[in-house]
Formats: sequence, C-alpha cells, structure tokens
Amino acid sequence: MTDFHAVIPAGGAGTRLWPLSRAQRPKFLLDLTGDGRSLIQQTWDRLLQVIPADHIHVVSGPAHAPLIQEQLPELTNLYAEPAPRDSMAAIGMAAAIIGQRDPDAVIGSFAADQTIADTGAFVAAVHEAKQVADTGLICTLGITPRGPSTAFGYIEAGDPLPDTISARAIAQFVEKPDLPTAEQYVAGGSHYWNAGMFITRADVLLGHLERLHPELHAGLAAIGQAWDTPERQATLESAWPGLTKIAIDHAIAEPVSLEGGMAVVPGNFGWDDIGDFAALSELAGASQASDNTIWIDSDGLAIADDGTMIAVIGVPDAVVVRTRDALLVTTREHAQRVKEVPESLKQRGRTDLV
Repeated sequence: MTDFHAVIPAGGAGTRLWPLSRAQRPKFLLDLTGDGRSLIQQTWDRLLQVIPADHIHVVSGPAHAPLIQEQLPELTNLYAEPAPRDSMAAIGMAAAIIGQRDPDAVIGSFAADQTIADTGAFVAAVHEAKQVADTGLICTLGITPRGPSTAFGYIEAGDPLPDTISARAIAQFVEKPDLPTAEQYVAGGSHYWNAGMFITRADVLLGHLERLHPELHAGLAAIGQAWDTPERQATLESAWPGLTKIAIDHAIAEPVSLEGGMAVVPGNFGWDDIGDFAALSELAGASQASDNTIWIDSDGLAIADDGTMIAVIGVPDAVVVRTRDALLVTTREHAQRVKEVPESLKQRGRTDLV
C-alpha cells in the first residue's frame, strides 16, 4: 500500500495508571506487558507489518519527543505540537503535512498506548479498511466486544457494504452506556467498541474538516503548507494557539456518520487500551506468580518496580503498585478512580509526583 501512511498520536498522561504512568513518562513509553517493548514500540512493530518506516508519522508534545525518538530510532517523521489541542488538531496536522506531500495519501490513525494480541488479524482489518477508505468513506476499526463494558464508547453498525469482506455502514456513535444498555448492545450483535482507529483519504478528512470547522481547517492547512519550508516554526507558533480544542470523534466521526459518510470494519484481534489497573490485571492474568509477591487468601495485581516484596492477605481484587517515590493501594473495582490521585497531588502542589 504505497499510498498508505500511519499516524500515531502520542499524548496524554495515563493518569489512571499512576504511579507507573507520569506526565514526563506516560504509559505509551512504558513496557506494561513485560515483553521488553514499550506500548509505542509495539505499535511501531505492528505498523511495520503494513508499511515501511518512512510512512509512519508520530505526533507528540515537545517534552516527550526526545524519549520517543530514543525508543524509535528509525522514526523520520516526528511532529511536535507546541501544546495539547486534543486529537483533531494532532491528527489533522499530520494529515495536512502528509496531504501536502502526497495528495493521494490515505492515512490511518492508531493510538500509541494500545495492545493487540493477533497482529495478522489486525493487518487484515487495516487492509480492508484501506480499501473502504479508497472509495471516499471514513472507516474505523470496531472492536468485537468481549463483554458488556461500560468503559468504552460504542459504534452502532448498519447494513453491510457491498463488495467488502465484513465492512458495514455506521448508523451512529454512542457514548459510554450504563450496564443494562451495554448488555443490550452486546446481545444484539450490531455494536462494537470504539477504539479510535480511523482510516481515511487525507483529502476526505480535510474536506470534512473544512466544511464542519473552517477556522480549524484553515490553521492546520497553513501549518501543512509551511511544514517543509523555512516558515514552519513561525507558522506553527502563530496558528497553533488559536486552533479549536476538540476530539476527532466530536469534530468529524459523529457528524459524518449521521450523514452516511462512515463505515466500520469489525476487528477481533485481542485489542486492549490498558485504561486502568483493572484492565492491566486482566491482561497480565490475576495474581501472577512473582518472587516479590505473596498472595494469601487474596488475588489481584501487585507491581513493585523497585523490587520491594509485597504481601497481600485477605484482600480480594487487590491492586498494589509501588514505585521509588509512591505507593498505591486500591481494588480493581475502584481502578477508574486512580485518576483522582494526580488531581489531588496538583492541588497540594506536589507536581513532582504527577
């Protein structure tokens, strides 16, 4: 796929995985699966099964750019955004730069902090999604639900698309549901988890953006036109602060899906976004044996990155995480609330621990 380019937005602090994930070293730079590769390195490795290294583009903040370059020495397309402006600005900037270089380019956006167990099935889904995108539709990879999760948004699929293997039209995107609604979605078989992976022609994406958010499009187009010129930095500094801060889901995916302009390719390739310690516990396997962990009438997840011995007695679904300067004790039930800790630390002025 010589006209296909991958964009990896690498942002966020992963606050639900504190104290492992910090602002200066967020979760995509960490080896959370224990296989010796960080999450962004795993994303890179998967995409190399689809395209060459010079077709992979990473968008990140200036603080993380040196660490990303260190972990991905073959990366040649690294775009540092001056400040976070959410996913539409990040992906849109990459699309504008790539489209300026190759007007026929098709781009795929793949988050830096997700895991995928079956690379072959992922590659097959990307190939089908690219074929759909060639027709002018924006395509997304929808994850076949493993259960009625309330942690993800959902994609409601419509009719099958002709001349495709499994692609379907998208009826609508649905926000995170309550449990009874999620159970109905899974039982019905027409809803998929929204993993935020979008495949589209660059000109189609930018065309929708120009129509729906003209001022945001104008700023990104100016940056794209100036990127490979001496005016890059001046244009970036003048245009970036005024860009609308909005997610690509709200800016493009939701309105375009209601117009019939989007499709979904179902994916069953062992996807996980490791959104919190409950997800990490499920991925790793509960109560993994370790020389530094003792479980007595307990189960859950225990991590000590400094080698400290951890003993858990009589606590079901425990989560215990120790780093050099912090200790977290909670349960899998309350894993989503871990994000409250960095907020509390900020209020106390302990930004050294965030």
